Amino acid sequence: MTDGLLLIHAFPLDAGMWEPQLAAFAVGTPVVAPHLPGFGGSEPAGDVMTMAAAARRLLEALDQAGLRRAVVCGVSMGGYVALELWRQAPERFAGLVLANTRAGADTDEGAAARRALAERLRAEGNAFLVESPPPLLSDGASDDLRAWVRELISHQPAEAIAAAALGMAERPDSTGDLAGIGVPTAVVTSSGDTLIPPEASSPMADQIPGASLSIIEGAGHLSNLDAPDEFNRLLEQHLERCGVA
Repeated sequence: MTDGLLLIHAFPLDAGMWEPQLAAFAVGTPVVAPHLPGFGGSEPAGDVMTMAAAARRLLEALDQAGLRRAVVCGVSMGGYVALELWRQAPERFAGLVLANTRAGADTDEGAAARRALAERLRAEGNAFLVESPPPLLSDGASDDLRAWVRELISHQPAEAIAAAALGMAERPDSTGDLAGIGVPTAVVTSSGDTLIPPEASSPMADQIPGASLSIIEGAGHLSNLDAPDEFNRLLEQHLERCGVA
């Protein structure tokens, strides 16, 4: 078994969001970009996609790919799952990238909003979310990119999106785990992220021993899509730091 790169997608998309990274890193570095349960046509994990269930799916993907360890890179919800994966199997980590995410649990208000979203998805389907998605991209994102993101959302079953929303609502607070992360870690955020702004992500870099912090200027929440060249540069730099590139 060898080391590689594990990419964990954001909500409410699937692993298709990693297209710019798969194109950049597929040669020379073993890359695994699985769909989380229920997304991308994958097997769901029940009415609630807990972060624990998502992490178990990732371990299966690593085993199937023959990877002993990976630099684990998660964006947004993918970061929540990455932190759960660390709790379950820290020995599978060669490094960690936490992008446009945070360690804390939802507030009561935030959890209630996720539950309301899940209820609406189950009642109405996903069309309303496709038509009016959350602010995943910066104001400067192209119309083509916006259309592609909406298309990715449209492919996800409403039930899968609802289950993930409920799983995020009940996820644990990971702040207490940060000091124990013992692999090279990069925290990435972006100045145009209004969903998880830099002030929510940046403190993780101070709480994780030796972590680096990068702020991508002008990019939105999906920084890997909004600023793929800069995101790829930071990711390649971190892979080299971890001895995986």
